[in-house]
Amino acid sequence: MYKVAWLGVFFIVFIWSAIHPKDQITWFFEVLPAIIGIVVLVFTYNSFRLTPLLYILILIHCVILMVGGHYTYAEVPLFDYFKEWFGFARNNYDKVGHFAQGFVPALIAREIIIRKNIIPNSFWQYFFCISFCLAFSAFYELIEWWAALAIGEGADAFLATQGYEWDTQSDMGLALLGAIIGLLTLSKLHDKQLVQIKS
Repeated sequence: MYKVAWLGVFFIVFIWSAIHPKDQITWFFEVLPAIIGIVVLVFTYNSFRLTPLLYILILIHCVILMVGGHYTYAEVPLFDYFKEWFGFARNNYDKVGHFAQGFVPALIAREIIIRKNIIPNSFWQYFFCISFCLAFSAFYELIEWWAALAIGEGADAFLATQGYEWDTQSDMGLALLGAIIGLLTLSKLHDKQLVQIKS
């Protein structure tokens, strides 16, 4: 039942996202990580089943990606309202995505290194997870740059910088913050679920 509900939410949002997106090329690039993610989860479900916490977090992250892909990150309607209400200079939905880019992968990395006993010391586990997320965020910014060069004039919708000169740095900063907050707030719950998996 849990698997059916997970897959149901994923595919309902995916299909909605794919129907008349704002920009087809941008949609493909933004949703591609979610597609790759579900393929990996399907192929590893029996051999390396994750904790329920991680499956929920990954689903939330996929939904964030698919919503951003449908509207483009610079034009998500709810965040246009936030822009007006709070006097923001830009639509900040992309910042939610980059925060999640640290929050979720930090716990994925943590689960792998604990279950595979790669790093026994808890301090170095945290250090590695945070470093991994920051490196991944920096690499994603490089991917955005390469994709922008390939797309050319249509790259603005994909990059979602909205004229903000520190967009790349703030994206990486939010991924770093997301990783730290994810580890600080969810490690205890994560540990409980890891014990249940081992037992």
